[in-house]
Amino acid sequence: MSFSFLFTIFVVTITKLMKGRPNIFRDQEIILKAQDIFWKKGYNATTLSDISKATGAGAGTLYHTFKGGKKELFKRSLLQRKADLNNFKTAIENSEDPIELIKEFFINVATESKDDHFRGCIVANTIVEMTFVDEELENEAIDILKETERLYTNTILEEQKKGTLKSEIEASVLGRYLITVWCGINSLRRVYPNKEILRIQIELQLKLIN
Repeated sequence: MSFSFLFTIFVVTITKLMKGRPNIFRDQEIILKAQDIFWKKGYNATTLSDISKATGAGAGTLYHTFKGGKKELFKRSLLQRKADLNNFKTAIENSEDPIELIKEFFINVATESKDDHFRGCIVANTIVEMTFVDEELENEAIDILKETERLYTNTILEEQKKGTLKSEIEASVLGRYLITVWCGINSLRRVYPNKEILRIQIELQLKLIN
């Protein structure tokens, strides 16, 4: 279950919820389309012209809807990842084997498209791009990764208590380790956008979680 899969679920859900509420739906549609551009080009390289072209919204509409301009739109694009994380959290809570679900999430990265490999993770990308540039946006991205880390840590701790996860390594260390693996994968996949290479490397990293 990759973020791409969770993204698809979210779009379908939003489409159903926003039926009959065109303004809210239109705003959300703009955010999702802008997110795709930010994801590919980064914050600084993305222009309002890029966003207008991608969303079909003129500069006036964008400024009227998003008072903070490009930065507000980017922040709301990042916050969208929190919504996707909440979907993932729900899936983990409802899973009979949450550790296996987490492992599948990582391994499924290897099967994504070459374009997905090259754009990597928008959250990790933002931390790298915004360090020493924009502390607010940097911290927004850091908070998402830390929230993901807490999800992993809490899940691992529960499974250790049940005895279904044998590792005696402290849950907080393993939770942070998975974030380390995630950030590493999103660099490696740009160097080796190859399904088999990525699968082998990811499976090797996940051997610590058993």
